[in-house]
Amino acid sequence: MAISFNFVNSLFYIPKKKTCEWLILVCYLEHAEIETLDYVFCSDEYILNLNSRYLNHKFYTDILTFDYSENHRITAEIYISVDRIKDNASKFKNTFQQELKRVMIHGLLHTLGYKDKSVVLKRLMRKKEDDCLLLFDNMKHVSRETAPIYNKC
Repeated sequence: MAISFNFVNSLFYIPKKKTCEWLILVCYLEHAEIETLDYVFCSDEYILNLNSRYLNHKFYTDILTFDYSENHRITAEIYISVDRIKDNASKFKNTFQQELKRVMIHGLLHTLGYKDKSVVLKRLMRKKEDDCLLLFDNMKHVSRETAPIYNKC
């Protein structure tokens, strides 16, 4: 099991241990397990190139999720545009960190089977994101000795 945070032309703070524990906990609550989860934080231009090359979309996006998961075993590459996160944080009157967590969990939720192609599905996805953000905010560090599911961080 591996969770990685990769930075392409950008660098900012992520509370790695807590974020890792949070992602594992969300998967655990959804009856899934992380095999390999790679987050890549990049620029608008980087993600535009991927969006064009792999999806034939000629527009910027905040996130691209390449999901290779099978049988509740999560394997994915999640690309996040730091430029979009900054702009959206300002637009939606959020902090950078809050918008970042929302987009990170949005990508993970896609690997867990959540969709957002209709108004109803978008509403369900947003509710799940809100629940996951609340979970993060209420998490206290759990020691490896007292919580076996965290031994994978």
